[in-house]
Amino acid sequence: MRHKPYRGFEPKWVKTPAPADSYRSIFRWGDPEFVKYPKESLFKMMKEKFQMTDEDFKTYAGDIGMDSVKLDRPCQLQKAHLEAFRAIVGSENVTTEDYPRLAVAYGKTGYDAARLREKRIDSLPDVVLYPSETEEIEKIVAYCTEHSIPLYVYGGGSSVTRGVEPIKGGVSLDMRKNFNRVLSFNETDQTITVQSGISGPQLEDALENAPARFGARRAYTCGHFPQSFEYSSVGGWVVTRGAGQNSTYYGCITDIVLSQKYATPIGVIQTSHYPREATGPDLNQIMMGGEGAFGVLTEVTLKVFRYMPENRKRFSYIFKDWETARKAAREMMQCEAGYSSVFRLSDAEETNLMLRLYNVDETPLWKLLDLRGYEDMRRCLFLGFTDGEKGFSKNVAKNIRRIAHRYGGMSLTAYVTKSWEKGRFNDPYLRDTMLDFGVMTDTLECSVNWSNMGKVHKEVRAVCHALPNTIVTTHMSHCYPQGANLYFIFITKMSDAEAFKAYHASILDAIQKSGAAMSHHHGIGKMFAPWLEGQIGRREYGVYRALKNYFDPGYNMNPGGTLGLDLEEGEKRFLKEIEN
Repeated sequence: MRHKPYRGFEPKWVKTPAPADSYRSIFRWGDPEFVKYPKESLFKMMKEKFQMTDEDFKTYAGDIGMDSVKLDRPCQLQKAHLEAFRAIVGSENVTTEDYPRLAVAYGKTGYDAARLREKRIDSLPDVVLYPSETEEIEKIVAYCTEHSIPLYVYGGGSSVTRGVEPIKGGVSLDMRKNFNRVLSFNETDQTITVQSGISGPQLEDALENAPARFGARRAYTCGHFPQSFEYSSVGGWVVTRGAGQNSTYYGCITDIVLSQKYATPIGVIQTSHYPREATGPDLNQIMMGGEGAFGVLTEVTLKVFRYMPENRKRFSYIFKDWETARKAAREMMQCEAGYSSVFRLSDAEETNLMLRLYNVDETPLWKLLDLRGYEDMRRCLFLGFTDGEKGFSKNVAKNIRRIAHRYGGMSLTAYVTKSWEKGRFNDPYLRDTMLDFGVMTDTLECSVNWSNMGKVHKEVRAVCHALPNTIVTTHMSHCYPQGANLYFIFITKMSDAEAFKAYHASILDAIQKSGAAMSHHHGIGKMFAPWLEGQIGRREYGVYRALKNYFDPGYNMNPGGTLGLDLEEGEKRFLKEIEN
């Protein structure tokens, strides 16, 4: 990453790639060779906020994980089991070595990063398998079921809910190496069928090059671009009910999936592929969000869309305050004039941070905003872009401009949006450089209606700010006529794993108390699981338990708390009394 050189003191940022066999290569976000650190003005702001001095940035707060992974945790599976797995996938696709096992044991939540920096190995699979064919996974599931061996799946590892953590050891399927192919492309139906381990870039490369790859008439896109796009997998998107940054136009993954195939303990489950059916409850929707608790997702058929980046219209506006900006956003979503692709509104605290991150603080625009009454720490940034057919895209942008002006929004042109696009997938890398000095960054998000958005925003932020010297930014994204996603990011002085876990739990408590849904697109995993039954209700949760007992009565699929299905009653939070 390049930016202007520091004019004063520069922290001892780690600017070298993480060694290939190191702890750091595991807990780093994304590419171990990519490095990102704050520009000078942003660093100075954080130093002031956290009451830190230059001295605090001369030495690291703890272990930065450069040493090689060496564990004293031998495989506990019988040799006969290992030989059976070798017979299924080949000896070259079975490993019990330390590094590959640890590499699939953790996701990307702050809790995972803190534990790995402490070299705290709470969970570890006994063996890692690299399947290449659907039939191999079906055999592995059958074998693990027969012998009561816990089975986990690792796609891209971007989980922020401890979704991939092998709490009970056993087998972890690493889908990245071999299980990432395009199986078929149907231009007539505008669909693509892929193995579940395919990554976002691999999928988009195939679609954008569809004329060369498949002899298609035009290029296509999946339209699904989460912040973890570069390293997350299609399977991960589906089993967590994920959403990409362009979801307001293209839809969340639940809108994009057309059919799924699972290897389950009771056999293969294949959902139908029709665009709409009235044949009882929708099995596609029932299976999505299972997070590996019912079986292993092997193949997915997705809708695809025409790729027309030349029609994109970028916009950004500044509003005087959060309440006014929310009203404008609601009108944009309810005016029935079409939706933009990216639709993102930052609150005042996030706007302050983002304008610095996007270099606006280094332009005359920063002072101009104050002069025109858009005061710092009150003003709110709204940005995005439109996609689709040329006339449609232009008209959506036109209506957004009309409504923004009606609510006092001032145009910042496309400059800010282009700056955001440059960092949309790599901003999380800042987390690692800051955590080297004991500054923790992590996220929590929830789903709200327009009618309770103000309440949720106020109450959750109050709990986040209860920790002294903490930056708490919030933005609205993934929007609908009825509501939106609220995304909270906290930045604070913290490096202890258990302190993080307690703080994280207090925020989940606040989300639950405020009346929001505790996850819009991150899923539940094992970290959010204690809150799930209380969120949806006891009778309603019984449906999940019935599905688990049907598909996996031996509780071998992603055990250890996934969706709360094998939690003790005492571990659950916010359970509600059943009304007569």
